[in-house]
Amino acid sequence: MGTVTTIDGTTIYYKDWGPRDGEPIMFHHGWPLSGDDWDNQMLFFLSKGYRVIAHDRRGHGRSSQSATGHEMDTYAADVTAVVEALDLRGVVHIGHSTGGGEVARYVARAEPGRVAKAVLVSSVPPVMVKSESNPGGLPIEVFDGFRATLAANRAQFYIELPTGPFYGFNRPGAKVSQGLIDNWWRQGMRGAANAHYECIKAFSETDFTEDLKKIDVPVLVAHGTDDQIVPYEDAGPLSAKLLPNGRLKSYEGYPHGMLSTHPEVLNPDLLAFVQE
Repeated sequence: MGTVTTIDGTTIYYKDWGPRDGEPIMFHHGWPLSGDDWDNQMLFFLSKGYRVIAHDRRGHGRSSQSATGHEMDTYAADVTAVVEALDLRGVVHIGHSTGGGEVARYVARAEPGRVAKAVLVSSVPPVMVKSESNPGGLPIEVFDGFRATLAANRAQFYIELPTGPFYGFNRPGAKVSQGLIDNWWRQGMRGAANAHYECIKAFSETDFTEDLKKIDVPVLVAHGTDDQIVPYEDAGPLSAKLLPNGRLKSYEGYPHGMLSTHPEVLNPDLLAFVQE
């Protein structure tokens, strides 16, 4: 573990496991979680000899509860700060949900040689909110509801989301894991309410179309068809089409949090892509 201080004085916490000369993989977590959400994948890749890094986004987890910077440009700049501090090159960047947006924004602007590949899992690009140019998106009222619920009772909201749509535990026959629910709540409540509130705008309204078009490294787009948080049809397939070197892998019936509910499927698939 370690920290990096950004140019605006924000402290970014990160975990860095494995051999220094191992191929680096950097993980980018979703809202409103932390690098801990990647424990399963980090242990898996660590066992395969990789160097694995996961940071807590500003205002999330153990990073500073900053007053500003809760938007994608700053998130990407914070990633750059970590990458440069560790002098990482040839990195595979894997992002989930909001973290996928962060990956798209960072990789599109990264210094040549820093990035080898990228993976967008259940990710928010190209853009989530509905508009004339994105008729399949979710109405702004959905995200207004997120903000209102968070402000009214964040602790209860952070129980209801993982108990229901995030992991698909609201589906008939779903195998519910109380541990996943409790761990989601633990990670969420450790972060800052202001950062989580403002991040809703960042993940829902940021348009990553031009970022995706600029990315020339191989990108795997992985998305579950029963994603109730980032609907499949307005995300995965559209992102894959915009990427010059993108590939879509769909997971029939899998939920938004499929990395946690189906790691025995996702982890080998991620490894296969990394090893190509």
